[in-house]
Amino acid sequence: MVLIRRVSSTFPRVFAFANRSLCSLNSPGESLDLPTSSSFTHGIHVFHCPDAMGIVAKLSECIASRGGNILGADIFVPENKNVFYSRSQFLFDPCKWPRMQMDEDFLKISKTFNAWKSVVRVPDQDPKYKIAILASKQDHCLVDLLHHWQGGKLPVEITCVISNHDRAPNTHVMRFLERHGIAYHYLHTYNDNKREGEILELVKNTDFLVLARYMQVLSGSFLRSYRNDVINIHHGLLPSFKGSNPSKQAFNAGVKLIGATSHFVTEELDAGPIIEQMVERVSHRDNLQSFVQKGKGCIHLKISSTAREERH
Repeated sequence: MVLIRRVSSTFPRVFAFANRSLCSLNSPGESLDLPTSSSFTHGIHVFHCPDAMGIVAKLSECIASRGGNILGADIFVPENKNVFYSRSQFLFDPCKWPRMQMDEDFLKISKTFNAWKSVVRVPDQDPKYKIAILASKQDHCLVDLLHHWQGGKLPVEITCVISNHDRAPNTHVMRFLERHGIAYHYLHTYNDNKREGEILELVKNTDFLVLARYMQVLSGSFLRSYRNDVINIHHGLLPSFKGSNPSKQAFNAGVKLIGATSHFVTEELDAGPIIEQMVERVSHRDNLQSFVQKGKGCIHLKISSTAREERH
């Protein structure tokens, strides 16, 4: 299954950033005084640039100068690499900081630090991301995605579900899709024809794709043509046990930890950058069936965890 690509990060929870020391950013259970005005809304900023002095100060000053409060900040500088990543979450008053002005302010910082990526998102104001879900015969990942979307935990617009397996009209999934006006496209695949041209046509207006146990390998040509992110949740702990039947592979290897991995899709099977992983302990008392069930449990938890995160 799936859920997003090279755009993940977060920021330590903090208000009035300028008035707190850096050592206080990760204090667990710290009491924060949230603004109570209903006029405040939630913003997200993702930043990727060459590492330099003063980036955090400029970002926090930008938000504070417009009356915003930083809720959290994740900052990452890889060892021995001149690269800076950050993801900040903040509250602001749209009347005091209009959306266009926000874009201009962050653009100035982007130019100052020669940023490769500077993405601003205001979920309450910006259009929802459009996604398509690709699935095969098994339903559990697809059903979890649909139920999280229905419950509001997955803030996207699902444009369609595409599958290489037909589903009867009276099944739970088909009734759900019909009830919510989500199109279902059945494209039978062959060894020499994966119907990728037709898939590309169906997903051309989407922001990213989610693979919900889609048991087909997307070609490099497809990924290059699509150009946006494709995310998969693999029911195994990568980089071990790639490909099909990872639970059986893990069982035969006698491992004591199994799990699920969400990762970006690349041309190499199950080898894209890892977004997140979740694990479950097993023992010699488990059999193959319990391996599979525990693995599905990890996938459910992974979907639930990932669904709460905005793409940026």
